[in-house]
Amino acid sequence: MHRFDRKSKRLSWKILSYALQRIRRDYPLDRGRTPDELRQATGATITPAGIGGKKALQLWRDVLAPACITVDHPRFMAYVPSAPTEAAGLFDVAVSAANVYAGSWQEGSGAVFAENEALRWLADVAGFSITAGGVFVSGGTAGNLSALIAARWNWRHHANGVFDNVRGAIVASRGAHSSISQSARAMDVDVMWVDTDTRGRMTGVATQSAIDAMSEHDKSRVFAIVATGGTTNIGVVDDLTGVGECARNLNTWFHVDAAYGGAGLIAPTVRHLFNGIEHADSFIVDPHKWLFAPFDCCALLYANPQIARAAHTQHAEYLDALHQDDEWNPSDYAHHLSRRARGLPFWFSLATYGTNEYQRSVEVTLDITRAAARQISEHPDLELAMDPELSIVMFRRVGWSVDQYYAWSDKVLNDGVAFVTPTTWHNEVMLRLCIVNPLTSAQDIAIVLGTLK
Repeated sequence: MHRFDRKSKRLSWKILSYALQRIRRDYPLDRGRTPDELRQATGATITPAGIGGKKALQLWRDVLAPACITVDHPRFMAYVPSAPTEAAGLFDVAVSAANVYAGSWQEGSGAVFAENEALRWLADVAGFSITAGGVFVSGGTAGNLSALIAARWNWRHHANGVFDNVRGAIVASRGAHSSISQSARAMDVDVMWVDTDTRGRMTGVATQSAIDAMSEHDKSRVFAIVATGGTTNIGVVDDLTGVGECARNLNTWFHVDAAYGGAGLIAPTVRHLFNGIEHADSFIVDPHKWLFAPFDCCALLYANPQIARAAHTQHAEYLDALHQDDEWNPSDYAHHLSRRARGLPFWFSLATYGTNEYQRSVEVTLDITRAAARQISEHPDLELAMDPELSIVMFRRVGWSVDQYYAWSDKVLNDGVAFVTPTTWHNEVMLRLCIVNPLTSAQDIAIVLGTLK
């Protein structure tokens, strides 16, 4: 099974050929299929004798891959898309082929060094000190959870046992990503919610008011305040300066979830929105969202990574050899042990194209977002919900019911035109465009809007 014979070499070339075609060619938007449709088209794929690599690849290429919506299509504007560069996609193949274990410096020092170079750049654009550091994890949910675990450890550690049996609490915005609630459930802690302003922002004033309304006991339970650097639904940045000041006044951890919006840190036109992030104890940004890396890749940065190391390092007899020297083991900085070098495709892309090109590409998507807002404002049947702050546009089709929104979304996907899904804002169903692909053009926007009849 593991021999690299002539037959397996031919299969390898076929797989690599497919990968090159997929990365470099324009692919249709495609759409999902039902389990029954896929079963009928594939037949049994897992069999005692095997179906052979040629057949398996053919099934993937002709049946299964077309049943996956093309996330890097220029008119995929639902949820938060992903548009990896050609260099990132190709190098992801190389990373998988090398099968590097990147949980420890001992086993993957070259990979860890390269990942840390990319993390250093992200720390620098956020204004973190030279001692900052972190790790790449699978996504924003894992990043937020890991940061909050470190925050709780820090809270209990400095209390010298006083809070060891006290149920902790997080302060967060009602506009925070769902992963904050999920993290709270996983950690069995409370969330104290802060109401947002009319644009959906968490402000320092509202945060301080929420804290002032707490009992002294509840204040003592707060081990982290979480702000958002680009909300996933509407794309606004919280008042990071004001919320950070509240965290300092309470002497508690300040975490910024910039999973979607963090790319704005490198864009001069919106960089000012992130002022205050430099005072955070931790922040995350997902390169697989708006920094042109493939799934799955979330950068988690700590101002003081030694706190995270104390919180997350796993101890076991067979791991003792990893801790003989003061080396940088990525497994020590999040709730994981085994990990692939998921930051390497991002590093390779940065190294290949340079940070100037990254800045230009993010600004391109912001320009297209503003152009989309203008097209919507000039359309007789459409209304902007509000001017976009980052790269998300929220708007309504005047006179439409909820059913009409969903019927339209299904139709344009089935027709291969676009993937745009409805969302809810202030209890109203409307449409949302998320633009993170530099290949999305004003013409693509016009095509989508032209179907809203």
